[in-house]
Amino acid sequence: MASLAAQSKFCRPEEDPFLLLESTLRSIEVVLMLRRGLPLRRTWSEQPYGEEEITLLEEEVLPAIAACLARIDAIDSALCAAGEELYRQEVLAAAQMHRVLLPREVAHL
Repeated sequence: MASLAAQSKFCRPEEDPFLLLESTLRSIEVVLMLRRGLPLRRTWSEQPYGEEEITLLEEEVLPAIAACLARIDAIDSALCAAGEELYRQEVLAAAQMHRVLLPREVAHL
């Protein structure tokens, strides 16, 4: 998803909140991997996350973010498919308007 949106003519990457969500998921995964077994400090609290809080992140928060991103991908795919179908119908309609009838087709009119 990120590579397509980064090249988009529709908006800048920083305007796409779902790219931020995808980046956040990757960042949390990296931080948790690098700090394996160490407390995770937060800017707002003197009390760092310990094993219990880190386990909650790994078992509940990360899968929830991943599920959200999967749903966003499904929505994007549906929009893309609908856009492709609309384009196909427009091309067909334009072709029909500009189509030259063959003599045997004129006979059936």
